[in-house]
Amino acid sequence: MKVTLINISDAGGGAPEACMRLLKALEQRDVNVQMLVNEKRTNNDGVTSITNDLAGRLRAKFNLLAERMPFIWFRAKSRAERFAFSTASTGTDISKHPLVLNADILHLHWTNFGFLSIDNLKQLLQTQKPVVWTLHDMWTFTGGCHYAGDCDHFVNECGNCWMLRAPNADDISHSGWLRKLEMYKAAGNIVFVTCSTWLAGVAKTTSLLKNFRIEAIPNPIDTAFFSPKDKITYREKWKIDLDQKIILFGAANILHPRKGIAYLVEALKQLKTNYPGLNDVEIVVFGKNKSFDVSALPYKVHETNMIDSQQEMAELYNLADVYVTPAIEDNLPNTVMEALACGTPVVAFNTGGLPDMVDHLKNGYLAEFKSAADFAAGINYILTSGQKNELSANARKKVLDNFTNEIVAEKYLSVYKSILKK
Repeated sequence: MKVTLINISDAGGGAPEACMRLLKALEQRDVNVQMLVNEKRTNNDGVTSITNDLAGRLRAKFNLLAERMPFIWFRAKSRAERFAFSTASTGTDISKHPLVLNADILHLHWTNFGFLSIDNLKQLLQTQKPVVWTLHDMWTFTGGCHYAGDCDHFVNECGNCWMLRAPNADDISHSGWLRKLEMYKAAGNIVFVTCSTWLAGVAKTTSLLKNFRIEAIPNPIDTAFFSPKDKITYREKWKIDLDQKIILFGAANILHPRKGIAYLVEALKQLKTNYPGLNDVEIVVFGKNKSFDVSALPYKVHETNMIDSQQEMAELYNLADVYVTPAIEDNLPNTVMEALACGTPVVAFNTGGLPDMVDHLKNGYLAEFKSAADFAAGINYILTSGQKNELSANARKKVLDNFTNEIVAEKYLSVYKSILKK
């Protein structure tokens, strides 16, 4: 069985990280697996780039600009939507690439931002090779958005998109929906896989995917690497007081609207006001921060900025008492799984794929959606419940029981074998 994973890159985001983890999980099961990417950022021998020369790199840059700039300049309603919608109007034909031609199974992941256009995806489907397509967001069944917010137009037919400057019934979300409808007519032996049960449930309601087979399989994680370590050692390394209760928060871009930092600010203010006995608190923040003033938070803040090292991320999880994610839309965020694997309880809103990982009052706290007051109550519960060891043990067990390389690889192998029989 030869499997080719196809993703925009092998590092630099949630989908690349998840895809690389799957590559390694499958390799451990002796699967003949390779990864084909637009841009290679690691030195992994199992990864091949289509832009390994100057001409390829220039083409990739042109495709990215050709797709993004017209949307940013003329279509996006505001700055918040600039990268929240992908037209997939430009890309590269990889249907004749050796890793495609020689594969028994093509496994698609995240292919936007100038890597594969909808026409290029159709070319892959027309090879009639068995295809598995893992959905890391909602783009595969919408007219172009990656997360739809409160919109449900994808249930019937996209159009009048709220992300656009001039929405109408025949806008680019509608034309994008029509192009995908035509693309899926070329799909034969295909299985769509979502990383969370939430996204699987949504996908099954959509006009584009409801007649296809849809499975829910989580992303894998290396539980030997992300594991409980000595808290004191890392607190000393990062110069954080051993006696303080540490709240950890972060994202690739902490100001992204989906990450919900406004709810965190309000929740921390309520934590300070409503739980006055909890005064030995400090906050650690990681991720890109262009303009957020951390002094708006009512506790002492340690700001690390971008963390590129997985080792340093594991250290941050281990030195924290709780990891918080006030995201209002998310699929199956790697950060939550990583925190749990390190034995760190998580506070999150009860939304998206987060309930797949966070068991309320067992390994964390699922707050009422968009309720800063309940989010504050959740933080207080984790920090003061007196069940620190039990919460930590449950967090680790959740990952060991559901998200290990072995478990996830076996689930994908089952899907692979089923489509090869057809």
